[in-house]
Amino acid sequence: MERGERKVVVDASVAVKWFVEEEYTREALLLRESYLEGLVELIAPCLLPYEVLNALKYSAAFGEDELKEIASALESLQIRLYSLEGNYAATTIEVAMRSGLTIYDASYIGLALVEKATLYTADEKLLKKAGSLGIAKHIRDYKVP
Repeated sequence: MERGERKVVVDASVAVKWFVEEEYTREALLLRESYLEGLVELIAPCLLPYEVLNALKYSAAFGEDELKEIASALESLQIRLYSLEGNYAATTIEVAMRSGLTIYDASYIGLALVEKATLYTADEKLLKKAGSLGIAKHIRDYKVP
């Protein structure tokens, strides 16, 4: 198994695919199923639910009640969410300053670095910035461990 394959940072571009049919939804659902079966541990910055719900709100595909159900579904998954503090905060800031990414995006990379995890994303810009660090993979490449 490769670096941190058991511990996976999931970003909003992947988690959104759990609720809408898009390109690579199948792979995103495979990752979620792997988590539910205990094959991987999913972790994320504490902003993940906000980003997912915001993206779904602006997709105009979901109403208020549906978004409330999705918020509940995200909570019930019990993904370990990390607050931005300590070494994680410092690493995130370093990544943001050196890469030109927002603190939001850098927080996913920072978490993967600090937790020695693999980041799965569908965000090409994020993948490109994280590529040289060897910690990120596109969700299309996800395989069940």
